[in-house]
Order: sequence, then structure tokens, then C-alpha cells
Amino acid sequence: MKKRILAILFLTATLYSCKDFLNLKPEYQISDQGFYQNQNDFETALVGVYSTFRGLYSSSNILYMSELTTDNTEIQWSSPSADEMQMDQNGVTATNAFARAVWNSCLYTISQSTNILNRIDAVNFDQTTKNRIKGEAQFLRAFSYFYMVRLFGNVPITNETFSSPAQVAAADLTLRPKEDVYKLILSDLTSAETLLPATLVADKTRASQMTVKALLGKVYLTQQSYDLAATKLKEVIDSKQYSLVADYKTLSTNGNTNLAETILEVDYLSGQTAGNGQTLGNNYSTLFTPAITSMAIFPGNSQGAGRIVPTLDLTKAYETGDARKAVSVNDSVLLIGGKKSYSRYGLKFVDFKAVDPGDGSISFTILRYADLLLMYAEVLNEQGKAADALPYINQVRQRAKLPALAGLAQADLRLALERERRVEFLYEGHRWFDLIRTGRAQTVLNAHYASQKLNFSVQDFELLFPIPQAEIDLNPKLKQNNGY
Repeated sequence: MKKRILAILFLTATLYSCKDFLNLKPEYQISDQGFYQNQNDFETALVGVYSTFRGLYSSSNILYMSELTTDNTEIQWSSPSADEMQMDQNGVTATNAFARAVWNSCLYTISQSTNILNRIDAVNFDQTTKNRIKGEAQFLRAFSYFYMVRLFGNVPITNETFSSPAQVAAADLTLRPKEDVYKLILSDLTSAETLLPATLVADKTRASQMTVKALLGKVYLTQQSYDLAATKLKEVIDSKQYSLVADYKTLSTNGNTNLAETILEVDYLSGQTAGNGQTLGNNYSTLFTPAITSMAIFPGNSQGAGRIVPTLDLTKAYETGDARKAVSVNDSVLLIGGKKSYSRYGLKFVDFKAVDPGDGSISFTILRYADLLLMYAEVLNEQGKAADALPYINQVRQRAKLPALAGLAQADLRLALERERRVEFLYEGHRWFDLIRTGRAQTVLNAHYASQKLNFSVQDFELLFPIPQAEIDLNPKLKQNNGY
């Protein structure tokens, strides 16, 4: 069953990924008379929404924007593309392909979710099922807007279902203030919270009530609404539906699906293809490992691409005795013939059993319980409750075989949480957002560049990415972010 679902997901993603957002083509329009007629139609449409949303991770575009832009990772490959170099040097232009891909993936998800939500109440079928579909669609729409508002700032908002280019042209697709975007995000999530089941969903590629609460907590934290964040995060913790796994390594190696710590994940299958011949695996094993032709770490001695590899600074960020380091990064590559060569590379989410490194089967974790614990510690600390926050960061440190922290004042605990999140969530797409949320991006990243004697830096306007120029060309109502 899972293979069939993944195949449907990939086919749907392929269908939508070829189209510019709101550039409607008659052959891809869905007729009200021919679809959205029964429960099965809405279930199929929801699978399509998940497919588009998972494209953020399957393509690794979100990792280029949230990891390669930071002090966590860098390009090792000798011939990177201009778009990759822009991400690595925080010099992103409005024509950057990765930024446009993320913009489009989010807006595709938003558009598909809106299609479901605008039609579902007109069709009669089981109310419990209908509520679940609505809740999941609202969750995916909110999560997509959450990515967009943090990356691009002001973005378009629409709750319309378009069936013609004329309707698109007449619609208000100007950039809306980020405050309005957050209102929509919170409206969707608070509604989804009431519609989704409170019981744990076994398939953690789908959202349940606690998934929504976890995201609500992150949204409130980002808005510095600490009281509201504390309430939602504590509800997830008190539900006891999740717990830390004993061995950190199991979170990002083969067989890591539906773990006790996982709140939301994306699953992959290696050696499987959709009807168009495209793989159902991921490309993390290629991106995170060196571009060395004589490398002998994969079956068949395949080489990596060296596009998103750990910085030396990151490898030094682990405390002595941190059990996470040995299962997250390495600097010794086995070569054909048995010798080893110095080269830094990632271990998390790398499928060392894959014959093709571009076809990995390891699941990617979007939300997990350790994130909840560290967010809750951050919230308590910002409320002036540093002593109360320490047990939550210490749970994560205990799993990493590190000593408990004690007696830290608020400012010191802020830095401790920053360091803890950096090594705990390497390659999980958190670093850029963490630094932006805490107002530390320029201080941390510019110090990193200076230490490397690099002549570039993050300027004020670069805390937001540019609106893709191709989207402005398609929709002149969009206006470019300042500085670009």
C-alpha cells in the first residue's frame, strides 16, 4: 500500500511541478462536473496536496535555503552552479532557481488546499472523514504559508478557486503584510486543531491534532507570543504521544519510519519508480557526501556531489563526548583500495545501502519531539523561567551523553539553546529559521564568514529572500523586496 501511495504522490508532484503558479493550462484544469464528487475524489486530491508539499524536501530545495545559507554547511564540489554559490555565499538574486522552486511548491500546495476547502462542504459524505480532510488541507496550507512568510516576508493571499486566466487577472494577488499572513496561518491551524483526531496517527506522513499543535507552538514562538507557545507545546508534551528514541542514530538511518520521536515525516522508497520512470527515493546521499570518484562508501563505489557538506566550524561545534557527532558527520572517506582521505561529509539521512546515492530510502523528519522540548525550553527561558527550562534541554543532552546544564542565566541559556539546536538538527532545515527567529543571523553568519576570511556578509535586506523575478514577470502585481 505504501508503495502505491508514494507512486501516486510522485505522479501528482510531476503533474504540478511543470506549471507556473496560476499560469493555468486547460489540459490541467479540473472540472467541477468531473471531479470533487465524492469522498474518494477528495482523498485523492489530498494525496496530491501532500505530494506537492513533500516536494520541498524531496528536491532538497528547502535545505539549500535553510542549511547551505548558514554556518552549518558549504559547497565542496569544484564546479557548483551559480544558484548554489548564491545560497552558499548569501548573495541570492531574484533569478535563483532554488528560491523560485520553494516559492512555487508552497503556492502549489496553497492552491490545491484551497481547491479542496472551497468544494468539500458542497459534497455529502461521512462528516468525520470530511473533517479530517479539511483539517489536513488547512494544516498543509498553513505550513506552506509559514515557510513563505519566514523566507519572503509579504506574500500573496487568496482564498479563491480559479477556473480561468481572466479570474486570475482580476484577483487581488498583491503582496499582503506578513501580519495578515500570520492571521491566516493561525486561523487555519486553530481550525485544523478542532477537526483532526486527538489520537495518534500511525502513519506519520499525515497530520493529526498533535501535529497541528506542534506547528502552532512553533508559529507562536516565531511571533514571540510566548504564553500561547507555551500552552501548545506543553499540550503536546503532556499528551505523551511522543518520546525521545534512545539512540540518536536511528533518527536518520535505514528503517527510521514512524518512530516514537517523529511528529511529521516524508517517506521514500529506493529502487522504485513512478509511471514516468522517476525515482521514489531522495537525493540526500548525493548532496551530503563528497564528489570523489575513488570513494568506496556506497555499493558500486558511487560518488557523491559534495553540494551540502558540513563546515569545519560545524564539526567543532560538538562538545567533547557528544554522541551525535560520530553519527552526524565524518571527515575520513574510505577509498577504493582501502586507504582513507580527509574530506568532510554528512552521515544523517545518507543511505549507505543505496546502489544509486540519488535514490535513497531514508525518511526525512520535518517535526520531531526533540524540537518540541527545545522550543519549550526556549519559551520558558524567554518568560524569565530559566531554571524551569533547564530540564527540557537536559533531556536532549542526556540522550547525547552530555552532562546536564545548571545555573544558567537567561542570556547564557539562550546561547546554550542555540548551540544545542545547531548540532541536534543538522540537515533538518532549522538553522536559518532559528537564527532569524532569535535575531542572531547577521551576528553569527558574518562572524563565520570573517573567520574564514571571506569577503561577503549578510546585509539587512538579505534576512528575506527575493521574490522570484519569473513570478513578478507572470504577475506584475507582485513587487520586489527592498534591496534586490
